Amino acid sequence: MNTRNLSDAPFKDTPHKVDVREMYNHPDAQVIHITLQPGESLKPHKTPVDVFFYVLEGNPTIHVGDESIAYPKDTIIESPKDIVHYLSNESKDVVRILVAKTPNPQTKRTL
Repeated sequence: MNTRNLSDAPFKDTPHKVDVREMYNHPDAQVIHITLQPGESLKPHKTPVDVFFYVLEGNPTIHVGDESIAYPKDTIIESPKDIVHYLSNESKDVVRILVAKTPNPQTKRTL
């Protein structure tokens, strides 16, 4: 059995410059943990595969296409491939989100 604890996952250097940690990386899927401090956000971008976000903590605003909605903990949000999307923390609390990409993209996302 393979396991990974968040505290053991290294920070991933991304153009977003926020706390991003890769938790799972296999050809079938990629799972990333993102922590956003108050006021932080990802840059708008597209991915060549479907993505879903699962809110672990806080109340992040999820931006997909023309929609921007703040979602509570324990919500899953889908973002189809090739649609501009990003996450932002407009609250005063820390936000934690799991991001899953299926299948694991073989090409880079576009900003």
